[in-house]
Amino acid sequence: MPVALYARVSKLDQHPENQIQELENYAKTRNYEIYDNYVDKISGAKDTRPGLDRLMQDARAGKFKTVIVWKIDRLGRNVVHMGQVIQEWENLGIDLVITTLGVDTSTPTGKLVLGVLMQISQFERELIRERIILGLERKKREYKKQGKKLGRPKGSKDKNPRGRRKSGYYQRWAKK
Repeated sequence: MPVALYARVSKLDQHPENQIQELENYAKTRNYEIYDNYVDKISGAKDTRPGLDRLMQDARAGKFKTVIVWKIDRLGRNVVHMGQVIQEWENLGIDLVITTLGVDTSTPTGKLVLGVLMQISQFERELIRERIILGLERKKREYKKQGKKLGRPKGSKDKNPRGRRKSGYYQRWAKK
């Protein structure tokens, strides 16, 4: 039965090619037939992602029996959502392989290790979020000392204050 390969990067300006190449090499060395590559360029905290949504549709249609990912955090950062996805795969008879960790849910040990890794992945995301919040608070204090405010200018009529730039990053204002 063919396998599905899933790769994800968090930002539009990042490139999933390294993950895809590693996944394809893993599959080829084991003589797996690759059904398709599913790729997302979006945060792993999002429950709906185009590549993952398409992967789930094909899983429900029985087009493969194994999903291969490079690292657990590429599958997602929300332990509840990942648990739902993995539970649905288990109900469909689909195994998950995480190449960098040697985890394979076709074994009881693989299932145990996966549960622990999902918790670690969410913990890591929460640490990143905490660091971002601390950084913004520090920047606000710095701006306040300079007599500036972080955020949109007061009375701004701009209806798109945090529009995306072509680089994929949001623009921000600092006012005096």
